[in-house]
Amino acid sequence: MNPPTQQPALCIRGVETPTPEAWVCPPPGAENAAAAGHPVHSALVLVSLEPDYPSFKWETRLVANEAAGANARFRARPRLTVAGWPGDVDVAARIADKLVSNAAAHGKPFGNGCVALRLTVLPKTEDLLIEVDDADPVFPNFDAVNSDAHPAGSGLGWVKRSGAHLFWEEKRDAGDAVVGKTVKALVPLAKEAAA
Repeated sequence: MNPPTQQPALCIRGVETPTPEAWVCPPPGAENAAAAGHPVHSALVLVSLEPDYPSFKWETRLVANEAAGANARFRARPRLTVAGWPGDVDVAARIADKLVSNAAAHGKPFGNGCVALRLTVLPKTEDLLIEVDDADPVFPNFDAVNSDAHPAGSGLGWVKRSGAHLFWEEKRDAGDAVVGKTVKALVPLAKEAAA
């Protein structure tokens, strides 16, 4: 995904105040002879764009077996560290482990025997969205798992107690047919935000 291009906000020539339409600076000394002897004849100012795209996004497929969760944890931790995500990388990697383990044990792998894991650092907030796709389109006991009464030591119970917000949705293909589900955990950057 390519970020949007930046455009110069204005062109400053010597002591003149340019109009906003002045996108291209004239050759040095062309308009202001007094500034011709100075080594800097013009300056280009770029307006920073408000990012509306993720600062980090990574996706992989993992074989849905007993080692899938550990594999997710071992892959997520270095990716988040290298990306410079300022949150608790160890907790985030463990959440990825729990979601992938749950998909491998209770969901259904896709035709290739895998489940998908995505990590996305959201723009503006830098919260982390962890998503796991599997081919089973239902999550029959989600409300029970997501309740405060669910045991904290279990996989998704631990995820909830860690401060992440759990939710899920049906996964659809390009033709809008249901092909599975996506279980998501939104990990707030600050722990106080989760309270």
